[in-house]
Amino acid sequence: MIYYQSVIGNTRVFVQKSGIEACELTDLNYDQIQVDQPFILVAPTYDPSTTAILNDFLKEADNWEYCRGIFGAGNRNFMDLFCYTAKNLASEFDLPLLHLFEFQGSDYDVNQLVKEHNARCQNVK
Repeated sequence: MIYYQSVIGNTRVFVQKSGIEACELTDLNYDQIQVDQPFILVAPTYDPSTTAILNDFLKEADNWEYCRGIFGAGNRNFMDLFCYTAKNLASEFDLPLLHLFEFQGSDYDVNQLVKEHNARCQNVK
């Protein structure tokens, strides 16, 4: 399973290209989801007030305990701020930062998501 937030659609397109079952976190559902299986979180980079639902989702019912790592989406034009949301979440929750990509991701980036998901989330109890 993949959980993700998508503000303008780039992260959604990236996740959909993977073909992996996914759930988009929104203001309407993030606080109602209690996870019971391993997942990867895909985080876009925006102002912290916009992506606060990711932090709240991880805290909700200790969902972070099932998170096997974080992928970060961003824009390299922002230099040091590239993928800072994913970096901050990984640091705060002591989770692996698995991969960083730009915009909707390349085929390589999508393959990395599939590879990490298969290695970290499948056949794990």
